[in-house]
Amino acid sequence: MASKSAEQRNRVQTALDRVRHQIGLVLGAAAGAREAAETEVSRLALEQEIVRVGMNQADAQQQTEWARHPAAHEVFASLGGVRSAFYTDWSAGPGALRDLVAAHAPGPAGRPPSEWLGRVGSNPGVTAPALWRAGSATAAGRDISRTFDVAVPLLDESHLAITSAPKTRPVVDALVQSLLMRVLSTFEPGAVKIHLWDVGQLTAILPDLYPLSRTSALSLYDPTRLEDLLDELAGHIRRIHATGMQAGHTSLRELRRATGQRLEPYRIAVLYGNGETLEPERARDLKRVASGALAAGICLILVDVPTTVSASVETLSLLDERRAISSMTGADLAVDLDPPLPSGQVIRAAGRIAEALIAKQGGPRSFADLMPAEPGLENSARELRAPVGFHEGEPVEVVIGDASPHALIGGPSGSGKTNFLYALLGSLAARYSPDELALYLLDFKEGVSFAGLAPGRKDASWLPHAKLVGVNVNTDREFGLALLRFLADELRRRSAAAKEHEVTNLADLREQDPAGHWPRIVAVIDEFQYLFAGRDQVTAQATQLLEDIARRGRSQGIHLVLASQDVAGIEAFWGKPAVFEQCTLRIAMPKARRVLAETNNAAVSAPKWHAVINHDSGVAHGNQLAHVPDASSRNVFVDLQHKLWERYAGRFARPRLFDGAHSPVLEQFPAYTELKPGARPKALLGQSIDVTEAACGVELPRAPGRNVAVLGGATAEALSIMDSAARSLARQYEPGAVEFLFSCPIEACAPAVLDLKDRLAAEGHSATLTDDLPAALTAMAGSLAGGPPRFLLLYGVDAALPTLEAKEIGQPKSALDHLRTLLKNGPGHGVHTLGWWRSIARLKDTLGFAGTDDIGTWAALDVQGNELTPFAAGQVVHWSPRPGRALFFDRTTHGAPEVIIPFQRPDADLAGGATP
Repeated sequence: MASKSAEQRNRVQTALDRVRHQIGLVLGAAAGAREAAETEVSRLALEQEIVRVGMNQADAQQQTEWARHPAAHEVFASLGGVRSAFYTDWSAGPGALRDLVAAHAPGPAGRPPSEWLGRVGSNPGVTAPALWRAGSATAAGRDISRTFDVAVPLLDESHLAITSAPKTRPVVDALVQSLLMRVLSTFEPGAVKIHLWDVGQLTAILPDLYPLSRTSALSLYDPTRLEDLLDELAGHIRRIHATGMQAGHTSLRELRRATGQRLEPYRIAVLYGNGETLEPERARDLKRVASGALAAGICLILVDVPTTVSASVETLSLLDERRAISSMTGADLAVDLDPPLPSGQVIRAAGRIAEALIAKQGGPRSFADLMPAEPGLENSARELRAPVGFHEGEPVEVVIGDASPHALIGGPSGSGKTNFLYALLGSLAARYSPDELALYLLDFKEGVSFAGLAPGRKDASWLPHAKLVGVNVNTDREFGLALLRFLADELRRRSAAAKEHEVTNLADLREQDPAGHWPRIVAVIDEFQYLFAGRDQVTAQATQLLEDIARRGRSQGIHLVLASQDVAGIEAFWGKPAVFEQCTLRIAMPKARRVLAETNNAAVSAPKWHAVINHDSGVAHGNQLAHVPDASSRNVFVDLQHKLWERYAGRFARPRLFDGAHSPVLEQFPAYTELKPGARPKALLGQSIDVTEAACGVELPRAPGRNVAVLGGATAEALSIMDSAARSLARQYEPGAVEFLFSCPIEACAPAVLDLKDRLAAEGHSATLTDDLPAALTAMAGSLAGGPPRFLLLYGVDAALPTLEAKEIGQPKSALDHLRTLLKNGPGHGVHTLGWWRSIARLKDTLGFAGTDDIGTWAALDVQGNELTPFAAGQVVHWSPRPGRALFFDRTTHGAPEVIIPFQRPDADLAGGATP
């Protein structure tokens, strides 16, 4: 047993000895490797230091120190061999460099100025030279054979940082100006945009280039507003990445090569600093811009702007007024900068480029340039798309569809908002037929902006796409509400049809129901803030309807265009995000505020007759500046309207025109002309404020309470209502089949009443004007049964009350009692009273304790809403009197009173007052 244990111990000991031996070998090898590595590191450090200082530039002390190094002999031998080989081959070096620059800096990019300065470039901008000449350098002395061109990469290749030396600002300006002129002279006009910012100068930044400032090729920025330039560049980068690179390309250069087209101009932003570090926020913004700029076709030239950017940056550091150090050649070679370009030649060359750019863009564009070659050929199933202006000669389009369903337009008075609306409407109408586009146009301000789109006295034509035109409706907010109700009803109709066909949007509905009529609807509401002008039911209902249409209208092809000239119009949306956020299309006229995003101030500096078009909810990167041509001058839009009217003649109905400044004419109203003798007489009191041209009528069957009261002291309106009621009733009876009895104790109104009586008599009806109202009432109350239908028209009942209240001796009832009998029992026997009371209190006196049931219908004029509550089934009435309008309520048909417009009464001068 003991011998076995000893044997095991020996085996273990032997194994441990072997392990120790192997570990020793490994440690020895590691120590050797470490020593070799340390030796190599020391040798490389020596070699690096010699290269940095230079073999021939080191002083004696430095040479002695190097010689003490163990690897000195080996390093000097190696570097000496490299230097010998370099100088042996250098005879071809300058020529190779010159060939390299010539190949990558063709034409103005690398050639002498005499060959190109003053000539307009022709490169379309699909590809760009990789290098741009800045000067020359000579290696190993001043031997001209060893001189070569020095060029720097710009545009798609790299940014450029320039550091000045004392008193070298003119040299820096000459260098920058030379590079910019080389670029501008290489490409065709419009292919390059220059942005200039100088922290120390408001003007005089490269003044020789100022002829370009009258075009879009050159922009200057406020020295205190670097953020404006950086925001603009950042927005451009985001826009390029959001739109131009969706096909999978990583840069604008790749996209140009793939499409063979210059989709965007190159941009060079020159920033002049003062050597001081930028504010932290601006420095961060600049770094963000620089990192994404090259891929978006933006090149930065930074002069004395200390910053570190995560992007390709070449440097030029000036040594004095002639020489600089470039990162392209290294610190050992001084670059001799090219001499400045002659100032006069630069000014003339910039002027020629500016003139060529203006000529290329076609100069000022007209409304005719917005028109298509052939009208009415576009399809609106997916969207509406139409140019509204031009930028640098290219059309700028407005797109209305699922992505940008509703538009918000803002601009102060005189900014061109109305002109823009005409440009938009004209461009849309020219491209889409009335089968594809239906327009509903409403203008709340006092004016007739849209009136010409409907037929008028001087011009019988109309815009065939227009279905509704409302003007001068600043006091008729109810008409705006009526339009929203109509749109909500149409939205429900389309939604039901979409559900029936199992689709979710207009394009699919039109595909599944090709026989249906589903045009896209665009409702333009100018000065829309009037909808929210009061804290009442109109505002509440308008808000609810507008939010619903804004939210759901996009899928069914119903679009809102809301315009306002007052900032209050935009502020009306604050607190209504359901509407504001759906208006992703924003159009800001010059000086407009709060139309675009809060931080987007592009409209503040927009020139006159321009607009900022933004399809991205007002975010700055979506800005497109457009010059809007004149569309609203005399005969400009009219000519287009005539052409379209003739093209679609007879195919589409005339639009409904609602003009709040004019009272409707009864004889011209369809509801009146269509009346004919029938079983249920209907009195027309006025025009309903509605999308359709409807009249407000009161049916007068043989039923209790079917009497009509006109309330208030507004004489002209009261006479109008009484007149239209009587004439419309007379039209529904054969001559001799009805009797009219008039009473008018108001002397000023007598001529008007007499004229109406004579008109009815001339039509063959029995029409009598009584001078003894009590006797007439007594007779009528005693003979209710039998006889033809009778209408009692009482003018100024309150004026007759003292006479009616008096009782004759021996009579148990007064004439007032007989009037009450007629009001209570007359309608059931075909006797209806149409009375005008000038005050609510007098009407109550007339009715006595019988209550209000005998007055089933009333039209209130200059009466406050709170006085009408007893006659409106107890509900609170919101009504403030306004000229030319009445509040109408029929308890048998109305849930709430509605505003109506009394008809224009003929020969109104007989009334003792003007017709409204």
